[in-house]
Amino acid sequence: MRKLRQRRLAVVLFVVVGATATLSLALLALQENVDLFYEPARVTNGEAPVGVDIRAGGMVVEGSVAHDREGLGVAFSITDHGGHEFDVRYVGLLPDLFKEGKGIMVRGQLTEDGLFDAHEVLAKHDENYVPHELQDMAEAADLAGSAKAAGIEPS
Repeated sequence: MRKLRQRRLAVVLFVVVGATATLSLALLALQENVDLFYEPARVTNGEAPVGVDIRAGGMVVEGSVAHDREGLGVAFSITDHGGHEFDVRYVGLLPDLFKEGKGIMVRGQLTEDGLFDAHEVLAKHDENYVPHELQDMAEAADLAGSAKAAGIEPS
């Protein structure tokens, strides 16, 4: 009877240790793949972590796109049309839908000096789609663009 209890205890301990290890590895894998989203106000207010992969998005500032003379480097600014904007540096091919004044999302790391070093740039795929996080910014940009076309300066 005593050997039977020891065997049962060994099986229970094996199952508990195995389940704990599996759960720990799953949580670790999920934590490493989570990219948090930050809008320009949170980036400029210092809420975004430095040196950690994050996603940030907003509207490309008109006239801010500057391509390197050699290579695929490009620098531009992202805004929320609420007075918050930050600079982005990206090396690579930009999506075909990347345009000034349009909504984009970048994935990368914020540096100590406030520059966002992007390793991926995503542009919205059509005129009807706007990510939930960027919807207010898109509406503000549409209102500002409509007012500008009508000759009204936004206050």
